[in-house]
Amino acid sequence: MQVDFFGQECKHTSCKSTFGICDDIASKGVKGQPAYLDEINGERWIATVDNFYCSSISFYAIDHCVRLPVLAKNKSVKRCDGVLTCDNTIAFVELKSRNQFGSKWIKIAEGQLRSTIHYFEQEPESVNFSHKRAYAINNLRPMSRIGQAQRMERFVQETGYQLFIKARIDLYSAEG
Repeated sequence: MQVDFFGQECKHTSCKSTFGICDDIASKGVKGQPAYLDEINGERWIATVDNFYCSSISFYAIDHCVRLPVLAKNKSVKRCDGVLTCDNTIAFVELKSRNQFGSKWIKIAEGQLRSTIHYFEQEPESVNFSHKRAYAINNLRPMSRIGQAQRMERFVQETGYQLFIKARIDLYSAEG
């Protein structure tokens, strides 16, 4: 089954130097709505995107927008909230707004990112991106702990995507 990760009905674009990604599901418990870009209401942002060069960055919602194959027993595939693209860079994003201690939220987000990346890498478009990233974002626990270094290294070895656990996204920086 071919999957359309870049459907126009799920696309939002921004050229602003700073904008945010919102997910009302993560922050308010609202069901069934896809994540989206916001350029004005910073208090609603779960992730902040730094766009220093004011390039055109596209965000495509995945959860509640992209159909992925159904697993056995009619279970749907876990998927991340969306993907950012700019030139030859792609960044899958999972948004959380949880004040959980420990790394439970990171493990859940990582699983959603891995699952989505698995399906994307089977698509012909995957070869069009030379810089591949994944972001586990939590606006209530924004700092990546040093203890996650092994998780992040294992992620890049197994998926080919560099994993960042933080609240800000910079597609131009090596530090994400």
